[in-house]
Amino acid sequence: MITDDIKKALKAYTEKLEQPVSFVLAEGEHEKRDELVAFLEGIATVSDKLKVEVRTEENKLRSPISFLLETVDAETGETIDTGIRFSGIPSGHEFNSLVLAMLQSGGLKPNLDDSLSSLIKRVDAKLHFEVFVSLSCHNCPDIVQAVNQFALINNNISSEMIDGGLFQTLIEDRDIQGVPTVYLNGELFASGKVEAGTLVENLIKRYPDLNRAAPEKSLPLQDVTVIGGGPAGISAAIYSARKGLNVTLIADRIGGQVKDTMDIENLISVQKTTGPELSGAMYQHMNDYEVTKREHVKVEQVSTEGVNKLVKLSSGEEIRTKTIIVATGARWRELGIPGEKENIGNGVAYCPHCDGPFFKGKDVAVVGGGNSGIEAALDLAGIVKSVTVIEYGAELKADKVLVDKAVATKNVSIIKNAESKSITATNGKVSSIEYKDRTSGDVHSVPLAGIFVQIGLVPNSQFIADKVETTRFGEIIIDEKSRSSESGIFAAGDVTTVPHKQIIVAMGEGAKASLSAFEYLLTQYSEDENSGQKEEERSAA
Repeated sequence: MITDDIKKALKAYTEKLEQPVSFVLAEGEHEKRDELVAFLEGIATVSDKLKVEVRTEENKLRSPISFLLETVDAETGETIDTGIRFSGIPSGHEFNSLVLAMLQSGGLKPNLDDSLSSLIKRVDAKLHFEVFVSLSCHNCPDIVQAVNQFALINNNISSEMIDGGLFQTLIEDRDIQGVPTVYLNGELFASGKVEAGTLVENLIKRYPDLNRAAPEKSLPLQDVTVIGGGPAGISAAIYSARKGLNVTLIADRIGGQVKDTMDIENLISVQKTTGPELSGAMYQHMNDYEVTKREHVKVEQVSTEGVNKLVKLSSGEEIRTKTIIVATGARWRELGIPGEKENIGNGVAYCPHCDGPFFKGKDVAVVGGGNSGIEAALDLAGIVKSVTVIEYGAELKADKVLVDKAVATKNVSIIKNAESKSITATNGKVSSIEYKDRTSGDVHSVPLAGIFVQIGLVPNSQFIADKVETTRFGEIIIDEKSRSSESGIFAAGDVTTVPHKQIIVAMGEGAKASLSAFEYLLTQYSEDENSGQKEEERSAA
């Protein structure tokens, strides 16, 4: 499993290890046990600071295919349980989670920003996170890596990645039908399309005192604060940093919706890539510049301080800034019909790549006949028994090449002119969807086990909708220079009125917004500041 090329790459990474790291297993038998041991031993061969141990008395682990990470205190020489566990073989998308956990256990500083680290350090209750994953899920590693870092930062916290494919009884016992699904101290904490920012948000709701303490240090007044970590946001941050400006980027996850896209073949000069690969490349490019990052947090409110703006984060931190670039993109649009929200994680899903494997051999539906819907149907067709595409319009909106593939796929059927009406569940699981034939008015029911909603996107503009003008759809209205209706606030990408929601368009719009913000700082900012001061003087008089 660990090829020579992988070993070569790992050898370079493990040169950064400062303390030894042990992969500790308990004794026992399992059909995957030998494979796990060979997997870990293959990794351990790349450095004399790595080793695999089997302990007869080890009772901290779930099964013979679970292991924990230990290290040694550099000062005392004491063995330290990092609190990090893996149940299963962390290959596929989770291989990076293991490598990061290994490096960070061995001394590499966790990459959580200071404000979030400070919040996690304040947790004084015993917390054990269980993250159920699929190795084909490209969103799951974000969650696993986040809670692993929580465990390294605070000894009160422990984390465990659980491969749902190898723990089917546990999956059935807890009625899990989507990943990532997170349990905290044995209780459901978050499920469905979870992001690391959601974990922090839920943690603060459960322990509200966490974000009441003042941050250890405040950032100075920023020139530009970029809200959003997708193509538009990262492009805006890079362009702003290249101008020598003080820049902060705030994102609940780097990559945004791009991370949910598997095959990208229309990014000019890059013949083919994937969303996770592109997200990683964008992040590394941004790291070449002095950009302050606030990850895994959300913006709760934007207010004004005279000409300057105040950005309030879910972590409790407040950032003062001269300009704001909103690049928060969009999220999956919901159907808004009875039975949808109630059954998220129990048959209703929005990410076919993440949750498709849970419906192997079952009948599912995809609601939506655009590119994302037909791509989802084609992906699912190779896993499930059958896929029914339900399209509201009289014709599919997807590209012809995709439609032709769907029509030629034997286990894909297409229903047009169909209005989804309700979703029915039996014994807590989705069992059917009802739709109305828009031509005849007849109502039909399709028995199935899963429904994947792919009907487009909704702009993520709610947090700032009271400050800038938006369309009835929630898009921020901007002019040709990315300016919103509020002086000093710019916007870029899918959250705006700019047509053609494409990665390459968003990148260009992010650059344009940054250049416009720079122009504003050179010309109009001083005028706005003087105007604000005069207004304050008149009010005082």
